[in-house]
Amino acid sequence: MEGAGQEPCSRQPRAGGRGHADHWDTGFTRRGRNRTNNVSGQAAQLAESPQASNYTLLPGQREERFGGWIWRVAQSSKNKPRNQGGQANSGAAGHWNEQENEGRRMRHQGGQAHERARGPWNEQENESRGRRYQGGQAHERARGPWNEQENEGRGRRYQGGQTHERARGPWNEQENEGRGRRYQGGQAQEGARGLRNGQENEGRGRRMQPRENPHFYQNPTPGGAQLSEQPQQVKRIGYKFLESLLQKDPSEVVITLASSSGLKELLSQTAMKPNFLQLVCQVLRKACSSRMDRQSVQQLLGVVKESNFLKICLPQFVSDMITEAVPAVRHQYPVHISNIISLIQDLISIFPASSVQKISILLTVLPASINALRASGVDITEETEKNLNKVQMLVQHLQEKRREGTLRADNCTLMQPQTDGQEETYRTMTIYLTYNEVHHDEKPFLRPNIVSGRYESTSIYLDTHFRLLREDFVRPLREGILELLQSFEDKGLRKKKFDDIRIYFDTRIITPLCSPTGIVYKVQFDIKPLKFVRWQNSKRLLYGSLICMSKDHFETCLFATVSNRDNADLAHGIVQLCFNAQSQALLAEVQPSDSFLMVETTAYFEAYRHVLEGLQEIQEEDIPFQKYIVECDAEVKKPTYLTMNTAYDFAPLMDDPLSDEEMYPDGLRRQSFCVLDPKQWPSIEALRLDESQMQALSLALTKELAIIQGPPGTGKTYVGLKIVQALLTNKHVWQSTVQKSPILIVCYTNHALDQFLEGIYTFQKHGMVRVGGRSSSEVLKQFTLRELRKKCEFRYNLPMHLRRAYVNITSEMKQAEQELHEGAKHLECTTYGVLHERHLEACIAPQHWDSLMNGLDDEEFYYSTSQHSMILEWLGLGVTVFTQNAAENIGAENPGGQQEREEEWEGEAGEELLEIPEEADLIQADRVIEDEEAAKPQGRKEEEHRAVHELASVLLAVKLEDKEEGTAQPQQKTIQWEITAVQRKKMKQKMKVELRKLSAMTELEAKAIKDLWQLDLSSRWRLYRLWLQTYQGFIRRRILQHERQYQAAAERLTELRLQEDLCILKEAQVVGMTTTGAAKYRQILQKVEPRIVIVEEAAEVLEAHTITTLSKACQHLILIGDHQQLRPNTNVYDLAKNFNLEVSLFERLVKVDFPFVRLKYQHRMRPEIAQLLSPHIYQELENHPSVLKYENIKGVLSNLFFVEHDFPEQEIQEGKSHQNPHEAQFVVELCKYFLCQDYLPSQITILTTYTGQLFCLRKLMPAKTFAGVKVHVVDKYQGEENDIILLSLVRSNKEERAGFLQISNRVCVALSRAKKGLFCIGNMRMLGKVPLWSKIIHTLREKGHIGHSLVLCCQNHPETKTLVSTAADFSKVPEGGCSRPCEFRLSCGHVCTRACHPYDTQHKEYQCLKPCQKVLCADGHRCPRSCYEPCGPCMVTVEKTISKCGHLQMVPCSIPDSEFLCQEPCQKKLNCGHTCNKFCGQECTKQCPELVTVTLKCGHNQQVKCWITEEMKHEKPVECQTKCSVTLECGHVCSGSCHTCFEGRFHKPCNSPCKRFLVCSHKCQQPCTTECPPCQLECQNHCIHSRCKKKCGESCSPCAEPCEWSCQHYQCTNLCSEPCNRPRCNVPCAKLLCCGHPCIGLCGEPCPKKCLVCDHEELTQIFFGFEEDPDARFVQLEDCGHVFESQGLDHYMDEDDDVIKLKVCPICQTPVRKNLRYGTIVKRRLDEIERVKEKIQGPAQEIESSRQRLQTALTGNAVLQRNLPLKYLMLEDKLKASDLSTKSIGLIENQLKFYERVADLTNSMSKIDASEKKGLRKRLDEIQEWLDKPRLSFTRQELSDLQSETQRLTYLLSLLARCKGASGMITPMLAAEIASVREILEGTKKFTAEDEAAVKADLERLCTALPVSGLGISEAERVQIVSAIGYPRGHWFKCRNGHIYVIGDCGGAMERSKCPECHAVIGGTNHALDSTNSLASEMDGATHAAWSQTANNLLNFEELHRLL
Repeated sequence: MEGAGQEPCSRQPRAGGRGHADHWDTGFTRRGRNRTNNVSGQAAQLAESPQASNYTLLPGQREERFGGWIWRVAQSSKNKPRNQGGQANSGAAGHWNEQENEGRRMRHQGGQAHERARGPWNEQENESRGRRYQGGQAHERARGPWNEQENEGRGRRYQGGQTHERARGPWNEQENEGRGRRYQGGQAQEGARGLRNGQENEGRGRRMQPRENPHFYQNPTPGGAQLSEQPQQVKRIGYKFLESLLQKDPSEVVITLASSSGLKELLSQTAMKPNFLQLVCQVLRKACSSRMDRQSVQQLLGVVKESNFLKICLPQFVSDMITEAVPAVRHQYPVHISNIISLIQDLISIFPASSVQKISILLTVLPASINALRASGVDITEETEKNLNKVQMLVQHLQEKRREGTLRADNCTLMQPQTDGQEETYRTMTIYLTYNEVHHDEKPFLRPNIVSGRYESTSIYLDTHFRLLREDFVRPLREGILELLQSFEDKGLRKKKFDDIRIYFDTRIITPLCSPTGIVYKVQFDIKPLKFVRWQNSKRLLYGSLICMSKDHFETCLFATVSNRDNADLAHGIVQLCFNAQSQALLAEVQPSDSFLMVETTAYFEAYRHVLEGLQEIQEEDIPFQKYIVECDAEVKKPTYLTMNTAYDFAPLMDDPLSDEEMYPDGLRRQSFCVLDPKQWPSIEALRLDESQMQALSLALTKELAIIQGPPGTGKTYVGLKIVQALLTNKHVWQSTVQKSPILIVCYTNHALDQFLEGIYTFQKHGMVRVGGRSSSEVLKQFTLRELRKKCEFRYNLPMHLRRAYVNITSEMKQAEQELHEGAKHLECTTYGVLHERHLEACIAPQHWDSLMNGLDDEEFYYSTSQHSMILEWLGLGVTVFTQNAAENIGAENPGGQQEREEEWEGEAGEELLEIPEEADLIQADRVIEDEEAAKPQGRKEEEHRAVHELASVLLAVKLEDKEEGTAQPQQKTIQWEITAVQRKKMKQKMKVELRKLSAMTELEAKAIKDLWQLDLSSRWRLYRLWLQTYQGFIRRRILQHERQYQAAAERLTELRLQEDLCILKEAQVVGMTTTGAAKYRQILQKVEPRIVIVEEAAEVLEAHTITTLSKACQHLILIGDHQQLRPNTNVYDLAKNFNLEVSLFERLVKVDFPFVRLKYQHRMRPEIAQLLSPHIYQELENHPSVLKYENIKGVLSNLFFVEHDFPEQEIQEGKSHQNPHEAQFVVELCKYFLCQDYLPSQITILTTYTGQLFCLRKLMPAKTFAGVKVHVVDKYQGEENDIILLSLVRSNKEERAGFLQISNRVCVALSRAKKGLFCIGNMRMLGKVPLWSKIIHTLREKGHIGHSLVLCCQNHPETKTLVSTAADFSKVPEGGCSRPCEFRLSCGHVCTRACHPYDTQHKEYQCLKPCQKVLCADGHRCPRSCYEPCGPCMVTVEKTISKCGHLQMVPCSIPDSEFLCQEPCQKKLNCGHTCNKFCGQECTKQCPELVTVTLKCGHNQQVKCWITEEMKHEKPVECQTKCSVTLECGHVCSGSCHTCFEGRFHKPCNSPCKRFLVCSHKCQQPCTTECPPCQLECQNHCIHSRCKKKCGESCSPCAEPCEWSCQHYQCTNLCSEPCNRPRCNVPCAKLLCCGHPCIGLCGEPCPKKCLVCDHEELTQIFFGFEEDPDARFVQLEDCGHVFESQGLDHYMDEDDDVIKLKVCPICQTPVRKNLRYGTIVKRRLDEIERVKEKIQGPAQEIESSRQRLQTALTGNAVLQRNLPLKYLMLEDKLKASDLSTKSIGLIENQLKFYERVADLTNSMSKIDASEKKGLRKRLDEIQEWLDKPRLSFTRQELSDLQSETQRLTYLLSLLARCKGASGMITPMLAAEIASVREILEGTKKFTAEDEAAVKADLERLCTALPVSGLGISEAERVQIVSAIGYPRGHWFKCRNGHIYVIGDCGGAMERSKCPECHAVIGGTNHALDSTNSLASEMDGATHAAWSQTANNLLNFEELHRLL
């Protein structure tokens, strides 16, 4: 039996920081009963939590318009918690637009609903309280990282149980300062006060002086920042410092303040001088105006909200305005009032719920002061009045909401006022899918992109693009989820294919991990339905894809994006996700055992998110070039920075070999010319351009918006580079002197960006920055943000405020990460296998623990129990189960076998295939902005993996992955051989299946279980899963705080990084970005203000992407691309085609006849190939002379050929793609043929139009043959080229669907990649139906470049031609030549067996494959290998006689018989006589497994394995399993065994259940005891307001809310917990029920759910007798739902039954706890029960006095402290516990007494012989072991067992002490007598009263015969006697029988006498002692008598010494 009060530290750390130092597992290893989570007050402070306000409007909320503001509230009809994603958005209005499940948050955990007002960061606002709620328990912790010491200045941290003094500086974060609101995605957002655009760019912030340390944090990653700058002491923030801040940029102000620890101190002052206060307000206003640093603003306002500055100083300042006499001062007040109102607006916008109370006083005094000022003639602006009115109305509205109870947290949405009647503008829409879109199928409002004319207005333009773009990623998700919701009932759901989404079943959120960008979660999904997915090529779960998870059919959703993709992890079903802010809030309650349905949409969500947010934020007036973009005006002006006289210098563009004279006949080489005068431009030859390229350059440099179309091979990039070179050469023209601004280059793909920037690098070696995905270019590595940040000089020049903030934030993250990592490892381990029971002990009920531990009777198990796990045996996975071959049943339990076969992908005979750049990897590389990569160095990843697995081997009884180990730990080698591999596999299989199951037992079911071993296997697993969930819950709650802390810091770090990046980008000359990078960094781009933007591949970029990259400072936009090649990619075909979403800005402007230049000379394709494009696709495309000189392709007759066929395609990839095996095989064979012609693999590229064909090709291309050949999908090859292109068109079907192939853009790309040779295969008959193809095929037929067969031509025999139309035809040219044999003679003498081959003509690399046939051994066996392989030893098996044993065995020829292990069974007899069971060649077994019967020490017989008998001879104990069967004092039979009951001395506690009902109406849960302890279940008492969260046995705190019982006739005015002061109302209720019939209830009561018409029969059943009365009214009991007639129920409830317990429902006996009508009765009963609880608990004073009494007794006991120091400390701790009751005091008192006895006995062991000590020590240890068991109190049985055993040992010690003292005097007769007494005292049976009487009598006899060993008195008595007599040492003597006496005076004996005890002689004469007497040194420790020769010698020596 265990106790709640037993060890408080085992459940939660006590104040003092001790708990933290414990190992992570300690919370679970110690036992205790208080396992419910809700200890001492749940963290459900509903009224005020600084809930994060990261929530978008919850679908299912309604909008209320209020005074121009829109206020969103939950609709009352929706009681279900809904949570749909909602990004924090803000528009021009600049308000956070978030959603959350408003006030009603229900979380389900472990089957219990916890109602908590939680925002994502559920922290108590008032940090100074220093109280954190973690894991639902309130822990006061006096320690650090979690809980700031109130006195910040002390700066003391407790880490790992040690105290660290840290000098905390102004830059050291207030860790928990009001983190309430989260800001997501780094958006620029304004507060409630409306727009404030003025971002003053005031100076660049402070620079670090050159002399300061240049190596300041070289490593900027949060993991390992080497921080050479430590945070300094807390600096006070003073006037001068604040004044200096006013001169700085808002961003610097807010970062400086938010990371200053002096801020709290400054704002905590209760009095402040007016001028100082005004300055503070000014600074705060400036700080809050920063748009880039929302995290820091939130941190700052969190501190303001809780400060005295807001609560005291500001109201005081405002009210003092009225009395101000000085006019000059008065006239300054309006400015300050405006600042104060602005601050209030900011506070409300971020903390709508928690700030209302805080600003109420301030708002009360403001209007009065304003009126008084106005009256005295001060001018108050209209703006100020308007803002104040807004705030007042809003606050009033908030207060109403608060009263209604719908505003409990800072998660409501505020938006800018809108004019009434306006539909929701795109600026306030949520980006995520909403509840209404999923459940009410709400259709979006969409307009098409206008491609044939102008837009009506800029706002409609932005609105159109926002809605289309949002719909493009929302629609697949919406339609997919709708389809999924409809198919939930289907049987084959797991196999069903969905078009729009991908589904993952049984998804678990395993554990949080730290990444540089914040917290990510490791998520595991069921891999079974996906076993055929090839992850490295699958587009599933790519970085940035949007994930939606739900466990309740999408009533609530968690939104996340994929944050890290590792193919190896995915194959095991593991992916890392990053949840959005409002989903993070919901994760707190999620456990690894919760199963979600996970839905993925393929869209790259991050790009959408950033662009959509950009569109919402961008101001209409800030969009440049609206004249062209919106109004489609074709009159293009010159760039603003050019004037008529601007001169450009083109010298760098013309560095070339032509001599100056040739170029300029007049002899003048003009350095510069007027750029706007075409006549002055250099010639095309000088610039080395063709005519169209020259036009393009001119257009680009002289028009503010230029469009250049570049068909394939025409040199778009070349022209683009010339443009950039011209602009950079003349940058003085367009760069302003004030602020440098770079040229921004934007490309759609990484590849294009690399190409373009590498081109720029040739003439611009520095000043470049690349922002994009992973770069494959070595040259550009140095220009990535990551590399540039590392540079010393960059660190040098960073403003100081950023560096300081960085140091603080990174150290905060590091600290949180360490804590989090430890917990996360534990959490992860729990999913790797079965936890060892020792770690689950705290989660297992005590009776279950006992039942579990005593379930097995296998002696071998007990013998090596240290290595085994009982839980494995119990779950059917253990040693005993498998050695008894019970494993076979596992298969039977698992029919149809979840026999998960390991899927092998090595279907291709294990051959390694060609590495095709997997599409997934390519997309991934494009998506991940290089800077975001969280890829850990492999070493670190492996190290972490190892750490987790090491921990797993400690925590787990068995792991899933162990390939080689037995069932339990690896050290268990002894019985390894007994478990076969098959059994082990089955066991793992069984375990895997069970661990993935969801069903766990409920707490209620578990309580009903008595004997765990009686449960069937599936129930055992269900119970195990319940324990596991409890364990996971513990850890989850323990790490929650660190998660939040880390996340908050990471978000601020992200903002800081943006600030750093801004510093880098402002200094650059060229910034290159991918469109994704530009979207992500759009905020920075607005600040960098690039004047010139060049978009490469502009026709591939969605218009919205292009718009968001432009800032209002842009003066020059150049678009380069080709809309006739690839168009922008969209997700939804309907939007692309019907809403023109796929039309880029480039194409749209070209279509509305905007001026553009098309380049017209192609430099790539030989003329035959170019003919396919012109005129069919491009009207005029001319060949450059260079393409006429290409040589012919070897081995074929034609350089261009199209092979026709009609083999059908196949659908693959879940219907999304196609493949055509015929084409794939043909193309691969053709590729192999060209490789045989000695072309390099790098000269050949295979292109295909579908990814499906890509897989098909890869399977056919082993790496050793095709390494170096590129294989690509056409879309990914735009902009590339190669010598030979082999193109597979794939589509071929009866329906004649050409798919992609009818899109001219794709055809254009596919046909224009080849330089020298293009070979294509496809169904040309089908394609001929497409008009474009029809024209192309016509051209091919004219030239003879198309046919059913390609003609090959042998290089060695040119006259031989071969026709090929299928892959099989290539067998005619097996080696690339022709079919003739080669016949070349090789060096080995054999002939070359190949057919004619054009490669390796000298046969240097040829390997002869003929058989070797050399003779290997004397027996004439021949070598079986091939000619080219080296011969090995002979391995033919022959019969040999083994010399050691003489057996005949089959042995390989080359192995001598002496080295071979004989396989015959061994016949030898072991020493014990049994036969050995090994092979003849093996060593004989050491441990014989035969079973033999032995007699144990206790006298019982037992069967054990033979080898154990040997061990028993060496005193190795064997545990006796014989049942105890003694009847205990309680009357029940003892359930223990001989061993567990210490052979009857200490009985196992009785575990028969008690079953009595306690006063609280619960059944007693404890095993049998005389008196029931306080109830340990969760308290069930609840009222309409709240629920008691304590244990049932503790006193409830009365509810202090006003009573809610009111109707129109009466109203109760008392508190909820007081008896009501109104009568019951008996007026019938007038409401109608849902069914339309009248309610049968009473006025003011909840309406019963039954109806007298619909449920007539049920209601009129006679129970009380009045049911059939015509006017009968009914009452429904809320606790159980039964309905009764009111008159009868009133009477029943009013009856007094003289029992103290709650009234129960007359039908089901459920206690009535919550009912308004009978509230008074319930409250009275509860009051009586509380009094009983207090009595059980004991009067507080009495408990306190008992505690002090026991404390005094404990501190006074030196013997206990000295001998049992640990027990002393344990008792000391228990007495300090806060929750002591009478019962626990009684327990401690008993423990103290028994430990005192044990300590005394331990202390007295010095008096016995050393040889006896070991036995006695063992017996004392047994008592201690028994005493240490956890218990709530001692039962009578336990007390009697302990007393009799301590009594027995006291007698034994006394006897042994006498024996030692009289060792020389023991006669044989005495010895026999002593032996018989010892037999009883050392016996192993119980020491009965009869035994005691016999021992007592014997001891009395022995006492006379044996003198007392030492003294027979206690140590304390000896000391008292010696000091009372008062003689110095040497005066104590003893007679010959050992009796002690004293000699006075000098200590010399002067007379003889007789001993009063035994009458022997004592004393002596003349200072000489009688010879039979001796000195009693044991009395005073003397070494010689006081009067003796020794003493005199010493005395003389001392005197002599003194004289000298």
